[in-house]
Amino acid sequence: MRPFMFLLALAASTALAQLNMTADQVFTFIKSSIQLHHDDRKVAEYVKKIKLSDKLEERRVEELQGMGAGPHTVAALRTLSSSSESLAAAPPPPPVAPKPVIPPPDPAELDRILHEMIDNARNYATTLPDYLCMQVTRRHYDPTGREDWRNYDTVQEQVSYVDHKETYLVTMVNGHSVANINHFQLGGSTLSGNFGTIFSEIFAVDTATEFSWDHWATLRGKRMYVFAFHVAQLHSGFSIYDGETRRTITAGYHGLIYADRDTNLVMRYKFDCEDLPGDFPVKAVALDVNYDYIDIAGHKYVLPLKTEVKSTANTSRGKFMSWNEAEFHLYRKFGVESSITFDTPTDPLPDDLTKEQPAVPDAKDKKPSTPPEEKKQP
Repeated sequence: MRPFMFLLALAASTALAQLNMTADQVFTFIKSSIQLHHDDRKVAEYVKKIKLSDKLEERRVEELQGMGAGPHTVAALRTLSSSSESLAAAPPPPPVAPKPVIPPPDPAELDRILHEMIDNARNYATTLPDYLCMQVTRRHYDPTGREDWRNYDTVQEQVSYVDHKETYLVTMVNGHSVANINHFQLGGSTLSGNFGTIFSEIFAVDTATEFSWDHWATLRGKRMYVFAFHVAQLHSGFSIYDGETRRTITAGYHGLIYADRDTNLVMRYKFDCEDLPGDFPVKAVALDVNYDYIDIAGHKYVLPLKTEVKSTANTSRGKFMSWNEAEFHLYRKFGVESSITFDTPTDPLPDDLTKEQPAVPDAKDKKPSTPPEEKKQP
């Protein structure tokens, strides 16, 4: 702590030695002095020694007074402002260069992309091999309702995907081996059903999901088409169970779908639930699922990378929030001798892997055309 305080004092001394300043520098210095509770008289004495290179407008003095500048400092600033009347005002900052606008695909191209994306999604399960992987779920909670997150537990499960069916086996909780514990016997917040079921529902014919163009994006270094989508409550199968009231409701939802421009394969979907009854304790549920290209036995497949579920509820003890992060590791082909060593340490995935980045124009982008109309699934 002492070296840190010394560095602060040294920085302050250096600042006080600087007498030639711009109006912006004066404003920044006084604002900092207010925040650091510097002595009003000493700050005023320093202001009296300043020589300005441009005009200090009275409105800026009033703004500093409103922030809490002391009476001696304000008086010195007003004198400084008056003495700078004949100086030119500082030039305005250079305008920020507009971000490049990438036009959406034209209507015919957009229709083709949407149909291919939907077809790929409906056939997704048939493209997958039988495999094993490890799912690590880090569960957090906040009893204050202010996103003051606290760790609840860390659960490791073996996921088996065989004959297009997923099986979950809980193997470790907080680093300790467990046996004969079902996924839904863990307590706390869990997802009702698996992400694969939700994925299938979004693109099912009976769901009648509405799709519309939203924007371009970059995800894990690849250009993405991003579509907005909406599933009405009438066609939804997304159920939410409240353990305190033992009540289950079905919610509609809306969100975004990201598809790789080069393959038209879905690489992410995220949504927020809607139409939650006013008397239902759960007030919000949001789901975010990321996929990536994963190598299994020398072949690349699109498989889950990370899922996040956040919820907010009004309980008998007040507002309560939960946040589950599930990551998928150690993919391998399923076989008689397949196994996963669960004592392998797994660090959380870097945030950059699931963070959307702006799209950068390239040679594949086309010139602007007529804005696309909203599309419904075929």
